[in-house]
Amino acid sequence: MDRLEIGVVGVIAVLVLLVLRMQVGVVLGIVAFIGIAAILNLSAAWAILTAVPLDFISQWSLSAVPMFLLMGYIAAQAGLTRGLFASARIFVGRIPGGLASATVIASALFASSSGSSVATAAAFSRIAVPEMLRINYKASLATGSVAAAGTLGSMIPPSILMILFGIFTNTSIGALFVAGVLPGILSAVAFIAMITIRASLNPSLAPRFTGTVTRAEIWESLRDIWPLPFLILGVLGGIFAGIFTPTEAGAMGASMALIIALARRSMTWAGFRQALVATAEGTCTVFLIAIGATMFSSFLGLSTLPLKVTELLLSIAQSPLAVIAVIAVVYVVLGMFIDSVAIMLLTIPLVDPVLGQLGVNTVWFGIIVIKLLEIGLITPPVGLNLFVVKSALGSRVKLTEVIKGAGWFVATDIVTLILLVSFPAISLFLPGLMD
Repeated sequence: MDRLEIGVVGVIAVLVLLVLRMQVGVVLGIVAFIGIAAILNLSAAWAILTAVPLDFISQWSLSAVPMFLLMGYIAAQAGLTRGLFASARIFVGRIPGGLASATVIASALFASSSGSSVATAAAFSRIAVPEMLRINYKASLATGSVAAAGTLGSMIPPSILMILFGIFTNTSIGALFVAGVLPGILSAVAFIAMITIRASLNPSLAPRFTGTVTRAEIWESLRDIWPLPFLILGVLGGIFAGIFTPTEAGAMGASMALIIALARRSMTWAGFRQALVATAEGTCTVFLIAIGATMFSSFLGLSTLPLKVTELLLSIAQSPLAVIAVIAVVYVVLGMFIDSVAIMLLTIPLVDPVLGQLGVNTVWFGIIVIKLLEIGLITPPVGLNLFVVKSALGSRVKLTEVIKGAGWFVATDIVTLILLVSFPAISLFLPGLMD
């Protein structure tokens, strides 16, 4: 086989092994090692294996990953995310579908601190869904809103996916963080609008909340949730104002979370220790995937496959929008079967050269990629968040109900995606103010 054929076989092997649920980083690393050995020789493969991981891990920008993870885990352990659903319910509970809309708002805030779509979906499956089912919400709306709202953690900064995209495409992580603010808000507003319209047209879908709320309860809810918005605005505001870099912002966020937790006397030594352990585990997982992806990028470069893919896409579609449409279809299809991190790190080496040839703004494209990955998280048959919600609720709901409910949110996400593609200013307005 020649180099190109080896590259194609390597990509197919990775896709098959990922569908079989093998560990992403291990798959990418092993396939890359075997592919490099086949193209060059075993000695060269060993040399790259020993050099690439060290070179990658030594990048200073990667230190943002453990810091933002630590910020999220401290916030969770200290209870800074407690009361989000109850507070959102107080303010939007009376509108049609108010509890589902409250779930979207609370999930967006929770996800922005945790940076994890899966963690958000798992948490609110236990917090919000039982309450909605108790007052006779349709199971499809209750579970679909949780599954979809959990994906907002990928778009609303700080986002681990944005950090990885920035590193692998040499794009400003700060610009990506700021660019994700308006699309994240737009996504949440679109979800709430869809829920409100559906609940207005079909009241049996989501019975109105009829409870009373006192002024004392309103002030108490604000007292419970102020630390989290303050923390998020502090991190993003510091980046936007140029006070600190995104890498430094991770350390600032973790420090602010710890200071707030200590001031509220809500952090125990056991909780802090658990946050450190969870951060170490999460960091190792992300770094293992990233190292495997770096190895795989080296293998693809040697195989000349990215060059051939670039030539093929440019021959099929001459305009940037046409190329992005082709890439979008590929992402949505892959998202039905493969984890979002794996999709992004697998495809970036192939699509990045195409973007360079067309002069596409990588900050804008990064937001498009994140939105596509969000859609993949709730797209059947293997949308990860769908199974997270089903697993958290057990026999209380059927998987078909979760999938049925998520379908409305997939359609809403597609409308949002069209808006983001049609109007790049939605993503690029805030980064432009940083220049």
